[in-house]
Amino acid sequence: MESGNVLTKQQRIAENARRHPEVSFTSLAHHIDVAWLREAWRRTRKDGAAGVDNLSAEEYAENLEENLKSLLERAKSGSYKAPPVRRVNIPKNGRETRPIGIPTFEDKVLQRAVQMVLEPVYEQDFLDCSWGFRPGRSAHGGLQVLWEQMMGIGGGWVIDLDIRKLFDNLDHTHLREILKKRVRDGVLVRLIGKWLKAGIMENGQLSYPERGSPQGGVISPILSNVYLHEVLDRWFEEVVREHLYGRGFMVRYADDVVLAFTDERDARRVMKALPRRFGKYGLTVHPQKTQVVSFRPPVQSSTDRRKPRGRTFNFLGFTHYWGRSRKGRWVVKRKTECSRFTRALTRVGEWCRKNRHLPLDEQQSALRSKLLGHYAYYGITGNGHSLENFLHEVRRTWKKWLSRRGSRLRWERFGQIADRYPLPPVRIVHSVYVAKL
Repeated sequence: MESGNVLTKQQRIAENARRHPEVSFTSLAHHIDVAWLREAWRRTRKDGAAGVDNLSAEEYAENLEENLKSLLERAKSGSYKAPPVRRVNIPKNGRETRPIGIPTFEDKVLQRAVQMVLEPVYEQDFLDCSWGFRPGRSAHGGLQVLWEQMMGIGGGWVIDLDIRKLFDNLDHTHLREILKKRVRDGVLVRLIGKWLKAGIMENGQLSYPERGSPQGGVISPILSNVYLHEVLDRWFEEVVREHLYGRGFMVRYADDVVLAFTDERDARRVMKALPRRFGKYGLTVHPQKTQVVSFRPPVQSSTDRRKPRGRTFNFLGFTHYWGRSRKGRWVVKRKTECSRFTRALTRVGEWCRKNRHLPLDEQQSALRSKLLGHYAYYGITGNGHSLENFLHEVRRTWKKWLSRRGSRLRWERFGQIADRYPLPPVRIVHSVYVAKL
């Protein structure tokens, strides 16, 4: 029932924002009450790591109603103090690490509540090119739109855009000015300001960065979307499109962006303008990773079916390339990006090494979950070969570490084990053919 009441309020906010696209709202926080916070608590993950207070979700729920009433009173009165965010670094690509911020559980609940107010407003403003961290949208939706539009223009010149450390470099002054265009509610503005100024606790040391919004914070995704909507999305739609010689489009998933053009001159001009545009807002385009790729069907005779050696680009974990369809036409194909393939297989190998002495049924169950999770993301039309390779390598890895339990395990014996404890076959979860039915 409470979920329905919250949804009704969100629909009213969305309708007002839709009818008044130029209005900056000064009264939104009144929607947040105990029932709203309770729904925010329900939507907040309960299995995440604890923040600096070491309070778990289970412990917070023991006195939930009193905790939520106290949280509401502090948030509305201005006495709420945003606690420092605990920072941990997780491996990114084998060579680098990505800093992740872990707020306290109570902070997550309040951030979720504010996000639930902001989302209906900004969903009326966000453009169709944006696919990350938005309701009803996903990485696979962005991939599908990219494929359709690339096929629609028949290939061209692609800007593979890399924004250097977006979450670490959000300029607080610019962000506040951008937010004020749509939201001037004192309670919400004050809370967002406190989260931006909250300290970072890392290895026992407390610091106060003057820029950025912690990656991992509940509020950070919508703040980054609001920022890039102004910096990139609107600029491309309202300024860049007006000066193109040919056709062009953009697909963005958070800070992962692809821009494509039918005319090389457009790609070169936009490539030159991007550093200036981002620099105006305190962001940096990675000079080595951002590049213009000539992504056109290879020039070959219709009878030559050899594998082409054309240029490729990566987006959302997939390498995009040109290949022949079953009917012999050039089409855009996708396969698992090599670094993602290697990273996933390395994680499987580490798990097998550490758990090789578990009973076989437990190992099978864990490996089954890992494979199904891999298929759930990478199981798209045309990627069957990469999935088959991944399954094959998982089987080889499992055999390798089972062999370390004692005597050498021959393939014949492993085959008997695999028959008794089978791993799930390759599955295309995201089929373009099913979507069209």
